[in-house]
Amino acid sequence: MEQVVMKTSHTESGYCCSCDLLPGWTVSGSKDFKKFKAYVQESIDFYLECAKKDGDEYPAVFDGAYEVSYHFDACALLNYYQGILSFSGLQAITGINQKQLAHYAAGRSKPRPQQVKKIEDGLHALANELRTVSVLI
Repeated sequence: MEQVVMKTSHTESGYCCSCDLLPGWTVSGSKDFKKFKAYVQESIDFYLECAKKDGDEYPAVFDGAYEVSYHFDACALLNYYQGILSFSGLQAITGINQKQLAHYAAGRSKPRPQQVKKIEDGLHALANELRTVSVLI
């Protein structure tokens, strides 16, 4: 199955994304990511419907089975996980001060590439650790 990558950011009004496969196409919408994902799919479907109707070219990936993959910037990622992981918890797994994480989430500052790597590595380490956990019944 082909991957269609959405470059995802966060703004005051909610999530927004663009896709390199669809030049000029952008979507912005809900602060609720589940609703946003549905809106993105609806927008892709509408784009393709119009392109087919008008005889415009569009990427062949959309003719077969494809999966939309969301690649978050740091602000979007922190906002997405904010309801699951507190900044205190994120501080524990990333080593980045929770006040600084809050600044990144609010868009008041942008993390340097090294800080982005710490966030990514910390979340991946947590995911790997969770894969090894088993609960006795």
